Amino acid sequence: MNQASNPFLAFIQGNREELIEKWELKMKKEDDQKLSSVISDHTYTNICNEYINILIHSFMYPDDEPSSKIGDFSQKIVQLGWSLRFLTTSLSDMNKILFEMMTLNSTEEEKMSLVWAFDHWIAPVNSEVLHQYASSWERTVSLQKIALQELSAPLIPVFDNITVMPLVGTIDTERAKRIMENLLQGVVKHRAEVVLIDITGVPVVDTMVAHHIIQASEAVRLVGAKCLLVGIRPEIAQTIVNLGIDLSQVITKNSLQKGIESALEMTNRQIVSLGE
Repeated sequence: MNQASNPFLAFIQGNREELIEKWELKMKKEDDQKLSSVISDHTYTNICNEYINILIHSFMYPDDEPSSKIGDFSQKIVQLGWSLRFLTTSLSDMNKILFEMMTLNSTEEEKMSLVWAFDHWIAPVNSEVLHQYASSWERTVSLQKIALQELSAPLIPVFDNITVMPLVGTIDTERAKRIMENLLQGVVKHRAEVVLIDITGVPVVDTMVAHHIIQASEAVRLVGAKCLLVGIRPEIAQTIVNLGIDLSQVITKNSLQKGIESALEMTNRQIVSLGE
């Protein structure tokens, strides 16, 4: 098929506004994520128009490779938070609306011919949109994972030669490895003499978590610094005792405040109150 045999190009160009209006209404009706509550009507209209532009371009230049416009369109869909299900449903609805509008007074033979035309002209475009969506989604998830990893074990200098690593959430083997790496790199970078590991935000301390903490403490000691474990809540202390975990080689404090006070003493400093 060439451009002249394309049954969609002239029809879409001549009925663009009606097609977009019907499709936009259908998308809002199918919106199970309630995106319409946070996405303006103008945004829906822009998305519909962009997709129509992609179709028209592919119809007019069928020999072109998938354009960057499809990649930009798919990336925008990901940024808007559209799920794969919502996207596929929306594209399917668009096909149905277009088919119904074009076959309003058609014979069964004409309808069947149009089905084949859909498969030739529109299905490849939709397939590329979904492919680009998946790629954009994977890149987004990858970037988010990197960002979360960077935030999962931050080392924060609070005083000269004193740093704090606040931990929040579950500690698994992969995260424990990052904690170890960040600790060792941070001790050298900040010339830390004392490192405080704050586990106030760690919901559960089991044998594996305690083992990782002990390893981290030992590693810090080997590079010439001291390690304090702070934020031990009563229920965590009870769990540690019940599990028979030996933390005798680790200095522990029940709060970050007391840990910082101890760290200052270790570095020959203290916090004093100034008189009026």
